[in-house]
Amino acid sequence: MVAAPSAAAGEAAERAARLSYGRLLAILAARTRDVALAEEALAGAFARALEVWPVQGVPGNPEGWLVTVARNGLANAYRHDRMRAAAVADVILVAEEREAAASGPGDARLALMFVCAHPAIDAAARAPLMLQTVLGLDAARIAAAFLVPAATMGQRLVRAKARIRETGLRFAVPETEEMPARLEDVLEAIYAAFGTGWEAGPASDAGLPEEAIHLARVLLGLMPEEPEVKGLLALMLHAHARRRARRDGAGQFVPLSDQNPALWDRDMIVEAEGVLVAAARAGRFGRFQCEAAIQSVHAQRGITGRLNIAALDTLYGMLARFHPTVGGAVAHAAIRREAGDVAGALALLDGLPVAAREGYQAALVVRAHCLLDMGDRVGAEAAVRRALEVTPDAAVRTHLGRVFGLA
Repeated sequence: MVAAPSAAAGEAAERAARLSYGRLLAILAARTRDVALAEEALAGAFARALEVWPVQGVPGNPEGWLVTVARNGLANAYRHDRMRAAAVADVILVAEEREAAASGPGDARLALMFVCAHPAIDAAARAPLMLQTVLGLDAARIAAAFLVPAATMGQRLVRAKARIRETGLRFAVPETEEMPARLEDVLEAIYAAFGTGWEAGPASDAGLPEEAIHLARVLLGLMPEEPEVKGLLALMLHAHARRRARRDGAGQFVPLSDQNPALWDRDMIVEAEGVLVAAARAGRFGRFQCEAAIQSVHAQRGITGRLNIAALDTLYGMLARFHPTVGGAVAHAAIRREAGDVAGALALLDGLPVAAREGYQAALVVRAHCLLDMGDRVGAEAAVRRALEVTPDAAVRTHLGRVFGLA
């Protein structure tokens, strides 16, 4: 080991947590079949690292060191529980044999994701559980992504982990015939991870968009004929292609309509289009292909110089039938307004749940634009001020204040 100052040790631990948390947890949980216990052991290992690494130096393989310490912590815990010791020893032996044999394609995190998507787990908890265990997001951040109170999300996650422990679910990528039934939840979690990183902005997304794209690529390797996996990958590639255009030189937010297409990643767009075309060959059009097609229409502006509003209106109408969501309805309302149908846009917004109408920034901003179009400046200002309250990104707040004259 090479001696390292505390700052270097802290940075190494932070990097391991950011890049490897889900993979390490998946390895430990596979051994115990107890996600909560594996989380405790891993947290203990990180705490131990922050004590030891500044003194002894950062090990050459930090992730291996963390797994070893966490594994030792689990063994010590089991030694104090004689009732479970024999059973756990068997589980560990089986898990290690499985791990040694599992050299095929895949990612340990995907195995954990498919466990979280098991039918025995509450459907409302599956995607959030994946986000917490595989990508290390906290309950408050996950709750924001799913538009539910943090306390409610926390309770769902605790119950789901208890359910995994009670049922002793098998920690492995399921057999081919079992995968389609769990696929929708896995896709939902990967997309939510991408969206969470995307909303956080380029300065603080912690690599989540790249992680989500990686997981989608691995999943496509496991299910190469599944068009919705291709649809999700195409959707994320299209969106990620625009990452450099989302902020100007001063770090200020730039909305999609004002972005310079020259800054978009052409190679990524070409790949997205190819994947989307390959998905279409299956003849099974679904939610993620529809969303990817919407992104494809936006990408065409870089070639034609104009946005095809009619195509977007049609696609959002299809999306509402495939998979009605708050985000989709708000985006459709924005397109309706762009098409000159302000009343139709407001009708879509009025159809949203009250919590979404009053607490979702995008919905408030579209409403403000609609009210301005109708000459209701008081109502528009009220909507914008509420939008500013619920917007965590300072650059977006600055943009909204400037656009609506509240800066």
